[in-house]
Amino acid sequence: MRIAPILLLVIVGLGLSAPAVAQTDSLRLYPDGTPGATSADVTETTRINPNDGVAVTTNVREPVLYVHAPERPNGTGVIICPGGGYYVLAMEHEGHALARWYNERGVTAFVLKSRLPNDDLMTRKAIRPLQDAQQAIRVVRGQADRWGLNPERIGVMGFSAGGHLAATAAVHSDRPVGASADTTISLRPDFMVLLYPALRPVRSATRDSTFTLDALLGSSPPDSLRTFFTPVHHVDASTPPTWLAHASDDASVDAGGSVDFYLALRRHGVPAEMHLYETGGHGFSLAFKARGRVESWDRELDGWLRDHGLVSSTP
Repeated sequence: MRIAPILLLVIVGLGLSAPAVAQTDSLRLYPDGTPGATSADVTETTRINPNDGVAVTTNVREPVLYVHAPERPNGTGVIICPGGGYYVLAMEHEGHALARWYNERGVTAFVLKSRLPNDDLMTRKAIRPLQDAQQAIRVVRGQADRWGLNPERIGVMGFSAGGHLAATAAVHSDRPVGASADTTISLRPDFMVLLYPALRPVRSATRDSTFTLDALLGSSPPDSLRTFFTPVHHVDASTPPTWLAHASDDASVDAGGSVDFYLALRRHGVPAEMHLYETGGHGFSLAFKARGRVESWDRELDGWLRDHGLVSSTP
């Protein structure tokens, strides 16, 4: 949403702040109709989580890409997958805020509002978030010229359950799920950034963290489905270069899953960097809440992006 210059002057003059989200464009992932959608009369809603003040969205019927284009694009694009346990999406906290951070560095950012698994809203709920992530990659790479992107510099980023989604898309880039209108476009991201990703899902009966895949797969999925959705089992030499950050005291998502994933990347010769902070908890993103050194993670990521030639200008 663009703010007209006159309106902006009025806002400033009244001492009001501009809207927090200022995406320059939005795209329906499936302009010809969302695959697997039902006709259920359920309304998408956004509310404020009373526990942390984070705005969360649920009941997503139609997946959308919000496009944040920098003033001077450098050819790199990143698709951002917000977290929320596959129950909700923290679109601002783990989406649009990061898009603005990337824009400062010349990176074109795409915030993905993917579907959340819901039997009332879709058939085959387990595959729909992954289908949306794969379609987002397909759309961005297929229309790279539209945003001045290098189709070989398109990455994914994810937080918590969104980190699980991003990693699942990366390791299954050669396995499209659902019907696809175009199978000629590579689904492999060129790089991956994971923040406190949920990479070690545990069974409900033996959980040692609060994240399971129950929302996605149900409480008793077959082992084959659980294995498919456990990214570490599918890492190979084609997995893209990866940057990870996690806090050891994360009570919501086991940091051991990130460690396992990092070690698997290294075993297969994939360039990888991991920052394991002693403290910081879960969901830190860019919301500075006096959590200590974990709040420096974005400076570390900035350096890694520069090392890989994905950004070059000084913010």
